[in-house]
Amino acid sequence: DELRGKLPTLCITTYAMAQRIDMLKRVTWNVLALDEAQAIKNPGVKQTKTLKALPSDMRVALTGTPVENDLSNLWSVFDFLNPGMLGTLKEFKASVGTMASSSGGYAPLRRVTSPFLLRRLKTDKSIISDLPEKMEANQYVTLTRKQIVLYRQVVAQMERALADETIPQIQRQGVVLATIMKLKQICNHPDQYLGQDAFAPSESGKFQMMQELCQTIYDKRERVLVFTQFREMCAPLDRLLRELFGRPGCVIHGQVPARKRTKLVERFQGEDYVPYMVLSLKAGGTGLNLTAANNVIHFDRWWNPAVENQATDRAFRIGQKRDVMVHKMVCAN
Repeated sequence: DELRGKLPTLCITTYAMAQRIDMLKRVTWNVLALDEAQAIKNPGVKQTKTLKALPSDMRVALTGTPVENDLSNLWSVFDFLNPGMLGTLKEFKASVGTMASSSGGYAPLRRVTSPFLLRRLKTDKSIISDLPEKMEANQYVTLTRKQIVLYRQVVAQMERALADETIPQIQRQGVVLATIMKLKQICNHPDQYLGQDAFAPSESGKFQMMQELCQTIYDKRERVLVFTQFREMCAPLDRLLRELFGRPGCVIHGQVPARKRTKLVERFQGEDYVPYMVLSLKAGGTGLNLTAANNVIHFDRWWNPAVENQATDRAFRIGQKRDVMVHKMVCAN
């Protein structure tokens, strides 16, 4: 009580600092609120264990990040909010495994968790009355002759590999996944697949589509975010866009330090016209406010559409005053 009396009404700290400040463990907090609560999605790490050990009367977790691939992420957040409600991690995994193979799917899990979820939808005008519209469109791209030749070669290689019935199932799955990745690279640009550095726009249907889209954006003097799942595509796209807009933009990927990212965001959001930002999807998909752009291009497609939507929301969020146009590039046939 003596320690609580010395504290202000509100204390704000970071996840990293919470592991070092011993005083946090010696106070029973009225409310413990975690922003960007995906930071505790991994139950076994020190950061998660530290946050779960803090005494509090009430707990709130806020996150806009979708659960990806592994439902233990969901269990970890609920273990913070209501310890024991979903059982132990071992019990939860066994229960989820049973649901996955049942006809009802994950409905029981939804029923248990839904009373504790408050979900804000940006389309609900009673919540956010002044957010503009978001329009999404698939842009169907025609492959160039070179792309078609390479695409067919890779498919033929896969068919030959799978024709060998002695290959174990796990290796067959590996061949299919590796082939999908190669085909994605070919659809982006032949040079990405071939490991070359020229990236001539005439050799890629997507690069030609980028020229069309960006001409309209340039004529309106608007700004655009371009997302790719491949870090190695950031530099070629930067070169293409610099030429199309006649001036440099910004690039953010996993190897750009946090301090530099902040400066790039400030520059992009500033008054000087910075026409584009290229982002690798995983590095630029969370935590950035880029409302200066009202155009979004998904140059290639991620496995999980919820992750794409979260990337789009760098532009479609509170503070955006114009309608947001989202272009998703898809190669025809």
